[in-house]
Amino acid sequence: MYGFIVLAAYAVLMVIVTICLSQRSHNTESFHVADRKLGLIQSAMSIAATWIWAPALFTSAEKAYTNGLPGLFWFLVPNVLCLLIFVPFGKRMRTQAPEGITLSGYMQQRYHSKGVHGAYLFELSALAVLSTAVQLLAGAKILAAVMGWPFWALTVVLAAIAFSYSQYSGIKASVLTDALQMVLMLACCALLVPWALSGDTGLSSLVTGLAGQSGEYTSLFNKKGLEVLLAFGVPTAVGLIAAPFGDQCFWQRAFSIREDKIGGAFQLGALFFAVVPFSMGVLGFIAAGSGYVAQDAGMVNFELVSSMFPEWVMLPFLFMVISGLLSTTDSNLCAVASLTNDFGGGMGAVKGSMLALLVLAIVIANIPGLAVTDLFLIYGALRATTMLPTVLTLKGKSLSAGGVTAGIVASLVIGMPIFVIGTVTGSAAMKTAGSLCALLLSGAICMMTAPRKGACAV
Repeated sequence: MYGFIVLAAYAVLMVIVTICLSQRSHNTESFHVADRKLGLIQSAMSIAATWIWAPALFTSAEKAYTNGLPGLFWFLVPNVLCLLIFVPFGKRMRTQAPEGITLSGYMQQRYHSKGVHGAYLFELSALAVLSTAVQLLAGAKILAAVMGWPFWALTVVLAAIAFSYSQYSGIKASVLTDALQMVLMLACCALLVPWALSGDTGLSSLVTGLAGQSGEYTSLFNKKGLEVLLAFGVPTAVGLIAAPFGDQCFWQRAFSIREDKIGGAFQLGALFFAVVPFSMGVLGFIAAGSGYVAQDAGMVNFELVSSMFPEWVMLPFLFMVISGLLSTTDSNLCAVASLTNDFGGGMGAVKGSMLALLVLAIVIANIPGLAVTDLFLIYGALRATTMLPTVLTLKGKSLSAGGVTAGIVASLVIGMPIFVIGTVTGSAAMKTAGSLCALLLSGAICMMTAPRKGACAV
């Protein structure tokens, strides 16, 4: 019953907010970049909500529960830093491409190369598909446990809800609903964490849980702490630091926010964001310190809320979960729709691309045996493949189009497979090597093939 109430209320609320507070977009400029007039607070909340995806809600709690302080540290810190590191590059992009809409379009304009353009389109599109699949996977998993509905049906329902309001006015709908979703998530954190800590054993469970479920993770740099660093910390940091640079969701916001508000919006967004995974991590610590044995460590915060709090608390918790997951989903829909602008696509192409994204994401989410954390790490490595070519280009480094294409392809065909094999086999060394290859190969090849003189070569 709770799951049905949340889904119905959420869908109605988001549609009403979208219709009442925004006008239907009839042209692609308005749909994709909101006439470049988005303000500070709503943009900051949208950035934070977009960044609060399935891992922020569940991986943060899982790593705190299983790996204690090192687990949460290596998830939370890079998550916040990446938004701050992105700020000067978002500003630079807006200066260099004041009428831009997509990262792939900017790179096409700089290099006039189908190879470069195609490599960026592949990375940006594949990321949107995989990211959306993760949101549907996590959301349907939670709701199936609460409602008893078939998992596959819930992935379709969640996709339909996100599409219902996103297709109305594009980025404006996404930002408006993101702001509301962020308020709901912050309110839920303000309810759950103080309540969990106020009990007789809350604070002592938190202190004990800082060492993880096994009690062995007492330091960032002891043997166990270094194991977390190699198996999770390095791949996570690489994927997260690179994340905004390879994600059209963030470039789209850099193009949509008022130019003088870009820096402030991302900085404030990083602060808003940090509250949610930190709060979920606290619940993970409490679960570990209290001796709670999770049936599924990846959903430990959901299980703890179910067992520790009155039944009605599941309502705000589910609102928080759905808000976090669908805020990223609707942002991905707007991001993939904006990529059609590279080809001069009209509103028909825009909405068709959204539907295609959702179909692919539903199919992937329903692959048996997929884990949220593993898929998160895999597409984190995917994002890293384009980071250095993007950064070097924005900083004015003279690169060859062939070198940029070859570098990204090398990162994809060498770094990504190594990382995936390491993830599947549980090899920390291979995961670390794969993530570093995905990040560094593209940049190294770009630099080795760069012309010695002149501007960006074609």
